[in-house]
Amino acid sequence: MRKVYPVLLFACLLLTFSVPAQSKAPSKAASKATPADHRPLLVCFGDSLTAGAGVGPGESYPDYLQSALDQRHIHYRVDNQGISGNTTKDGLQRLPGILALHPAVVLVEFGGNDGLRGLPIADTRANLDRIVVILQRARIKVALAGITLPPDYGPDYIRQFNQTYTILAKKYRVPMLPFLLKDVYGVPGMMQPDRTHATAAGNQIVARNLLPLILPLLKK
Repeated sequence: MRKVYPVLLFACLLLTFSVPAQSKAPSKAASKATPADHRPLLVCFGDSLTAGAGVGPGESYPDYLQSALDQRHIHYRVDNQGISGNTTKDGLQRLPGILALHPAVVLVEFGGNDGLRGLPIADTRANLDRIVVILQRARIKVALAGITLPPDYGPDYIRQFNQTYTILAKKYRVPMLPFLLKDVYGVPGMMQPDRTHATAAGNQIVARNLLPLILPLLKK
């Protein structure tokens, strides 16, 4: 049985038992929507990293993506569809609700909870594969945001886990950010004390790194 250090166990429990009501609270980006809002929709679809667990309203990375698009006069509405604790299986089950929104673009960010729970990588890949296939069949543009795991999960498991995103990106020719927390993880002030979720400042960096991935998918 693999040894799990207390901090990782805490992170796992945090992701698993985060209060759903908090993660589903309307974000700043979502609050801008009105019945007459006909802007194309960019959905950020994921778990607590997308939901903005542990930060205040308007401080998730989808909120900062909305601000970045607004500053560039790119008229898209960003919708935060992150729910804390979600696995790839949960994402697949939620997919009909995402399709019902008729998004133009979906950024898919799942897998961290699968890895922290040590779920079979084959299942994670199959669920993510299905999510991408269903979105593309609906003629929705897709981008992938990857994540990685702490070193004590073992090099073989981590290597196979990380390869999941590369394999899918190549298979379906979708843009990918290999590590969502690039330039954030391990940087002072960028991560919350749980060492799992970004601070508001960290989420600004996440949005900055995602922007070049997203821009080519948007109609000018």
